[in-house]
Amino acid sequence: MNERDSAPGGLALIEALVNTLNVETGADTLGTADGRAEFALAERDAPAARTLREALRTVCLAHAGHRPPDDAASVLDRLLAGAPLRVTVDATGAAALRPVEEPPGLTARVAAAIATASADGTWDRLKACEAADCRCVYYDRSPAGRRRWCSMSVCGARAKMRTYRAKRG
Repeated sequence: MNERDSAPGGLALIEALVNTLNVETGADTLGTADGRAEFALAERDAPAARTLREALRTVCLAHAGHRPPDDAASVLDRLLAGAPLRVTVDATGAAALRPVEEPPGLTARVAAAIATASADGTWDRLKACEAADCRCVYYDRSPAGRRRWCSMSVCGARAKMRTYRAKRG
């Protein structure tokens, strides 16, 4: 792949979920049976998944340095409160976070992914593209962790060209 390699571990689930909506075209794969099947969702679960998706997008925008609306983080916090986690320890002594609910629903799987990524320091690197017509979520693999666009060759180039033209005009 290119600049948009999948996020590591459980963050790939969050990245895939948020990117089910193409902001530019409005295409929403959660509106299709195949798109819902990717997340083991029934049609009746799609509205809740969309709410979760947009709450996650808002937090990923905050990771990229954009100030979200005041209540944005609390929306995700409320959604994740319904997905309690437990610590499990295997025979080797390795600990892991697991959803209390078995089999885990989408919100519980997202909560476990966030908890694990927070513990290993990767959660803040899951960001949303700065381009208002994109907002795609990507994993920032840059050494400094300051990437602003999902793709420098597309969204970054467009932004730089707009800045260049504004200075010349």
